Amino acid sequence: MQDRYTPDDELDRLARRRAGAKLGWFAHATVYVLVNILLFYIATTKGTSRWNIYPAMGWGLGLAMHGIGVFVLGPGSSLRENMIRRERERLEQERNRRP
Repeated sequence: MQDRYTPDDELDRLARRRAGAKLGWFAHATVYVLVNILLFYIATTKGTSRWNIYPAMGWGLGLAMHGIGVFVLGPGSSLRENMIRRERERLEQERNRRP
């Protein structure tokens, strides 16, 4: 007996992919916070300058970009879906214009 593809399978696949991406971002954010707390502790107990702000800012930028990729531009997001819909419409119009 062959398995048949259903739209529910596609929804389940997309839901699992999006949930995995969000969990990945939350894990990234948790490690970011814990490591930067440790770096802040090291910088304050050693009495040195506030060097720890530089890794926090650089990593924070990466975390923000990761978040944009997951929550704004990720699969199934409204922005991405609208762009895909518009691109499909444009491609269909081009295809229909050809002789």
